[in-house]
Amino acid sequence: MRPLRGCRAALVGTVALCLAAGCALQAPKGVSLLVPQPNINATVAQNILLSVDYSCRGVATIEWKHVSSRGTTKIAEWKSGNYVNISTGYKDRVTIFENGSIQLLNVGVRDAGYYFVTVTEEHGTNIYGTIVLNVYEIIYEDLHFVAVFFAFLTGVSAILICFMWLCNKSLHLFQKKTHKLTASNTEEIELETIEC
Repeated sequence: MRPLRGCRAALVGTVALCLAAGCALQAPKGVSLLVPQPNINATVAQNILLSVDYSCRGVATIEWKHVSSRGTTKIAEWKSGNYVNISTGYKDRVTIFENGSIQLLNVGVRDAGYYFVTVTEEHGTNIYGTIVLNVYEIIYEDLHFVAVFFAFLTGVSAILICFMWLCNKSLHLFQKKTHKLTASNTEEIELETIEC
């Protein structure tokens, strides 16, 4: 009988070990982060969403930083359900979301660069994500200049065409008058020659 108990104990131990391993595989370890769109293209004055999604066992701290040629700027830091700290430069331009995402309002060329998100679990486990933001300027000013310049040239050419038409009409009137004068002078000369 003793060997049977040993087998039963080994079987129970193996089942317990398998259950523990299964629970360990199912329970999320640390923290995970998903960045669905790592590259974003935007135009000036557009509102953009820097979308992420994180999961962790405990309470997480989320921190966003912007890195560009002008240096590194901390945008916001918050802990789920506790506090929110948004930098003064972004106070009126940032909306934060519980899943870790932020929305930047009215982006400008200065907002282009790298956005780093750090999710820290309360036990100290960190995970990082990066989003590259490209901001392009719509060049309405140049198009406006070209349109105004084209309208100006059209107006000037219309005035020149009218001026040339007037000159042509004046020239024809002058030629008719001169032709009449020449014809009447010729008649006078002919009459004078006949009278003599």
